[in-house]
Amino acid sequence: MKTTLRTLCLMALVGLMGMTTERATAQKKEKVILDTDMVEVFDDGVAMMMLAKAPNIDLLGVTIVIGNTWVPEGTAYGIRQLECVNRTDIPIVPGIRQPIYPNRFETIKNERILFGIGDAYVGAAGYPEPASWRAVYLQKYGREPSVQPLDMKAVNFIIDRVKANPGEVTILAIGTCVNLATAVRIAPEIVPLIKRVIYMGGSFFRPGNTTPTAEFNWWLDPEAAKICVRTPFKEQVIVGLDVCEKMAFRKDRYERITNLVRNEGIKGMMKRNYLNVKFLEEPTYTHYVWDVIAASILIDPTLIREEVKRYVDVNSQFGFSYGQALAFDSNQPVGSQQARIILTVDEPRLWSMIEKYCSEF
Repeated sequence: MKTTLRTLCLMALVGLMGMTTERATAQKKEKVILDTDMVEVFDDGVAMMMLAKAPNIDLLGVTIVIGNTWVPEGTAYGIRQLECVNRTDIPIVPGIRQPIYPNRFETIKNERILFGIGDAYVGAAGYPEPASWRAVYLQKYGREPSVQPLDMKAVNFIIDRVKANPGEVTILAIGTCVNLATAVRIAPEIVPLIKRVIYMGGSFFRPGNTTPTAEFNWWLDPEAAKICVRTPFKEQVIVGLDVCEKMAFRKDRYERITNLVRNEGIKGMMKRNYLNVKFLEEPTYTHYVWDVIAASILIDPTLIREEVKRYVDVNSQFGFSYGQALAFDSNQPVGSQQARIILTVDEPRLWSMIEKYCSEF
């Protein structure tokens, strides 16, 4: 009788330990650093707020980089949107203000003249840098911020957080790559410690969107993108125009998402957003989402439907194809690394996910 009771107790204890282990595994969150050229709402803002709300994501911080916006703007927009979704515990960390190549913004003028780029979108390169993030915040929102950006450089933040969580941190790079490129140059010892890098950038099997050959993020700083994709990270995943431009974003969906948003601050951003203005001016206009796709497949990898694995590189030679993303089956350039290039996602499920999270904002 004693043996039987002891056995039953041991079995119960083992079962309890197993349940505890399963619960701990289920509750373990993906540690993420979002590296972004932040804008209000679509596209970077929604991507950030989805990650902040996702129950399986531990958003360690948001590092700001030059790209769509200047770093002071991105800092202000990031802070305000995290305030709106009650996640001011997530630090906003200002990053590098310029691309790697000296006078990159001057070369854009030459590209227009030499290669006929015309009036293509150039992001922050098209207007002066604001005086400070606080000036942007006060002008845009007419109130004092409740939090400040972290008093630390984004590059150092990336290095420190990766070292503090070896093998656990995913870097989601949805702007130019200069923060990450600088981090791995300063501290190459972090490369094997990074779990994976997911990029929104490049266009491998279709034309570019800023030039005939190049996608905006990698075109604005090709040198930084080249450094990153040639770095031997454990895993690299690329969400480029190959998948993004299959996912049309039209007026009716934008209005539906805007109506789902409950927070008045976020709803106001949706209504004054450049995209809303564009839809009002041109109701049949077709737009796309980019960064939101990258965030969504991080939250739920089963959204991926089709991908290929290739050696990848970026053309950093000034000319017509400057900033072009390159993919190789074989005979790849020395130093290039393999990456997963996403081609198709489950569009209905992905839109459902976006709408679900937006209804929680």
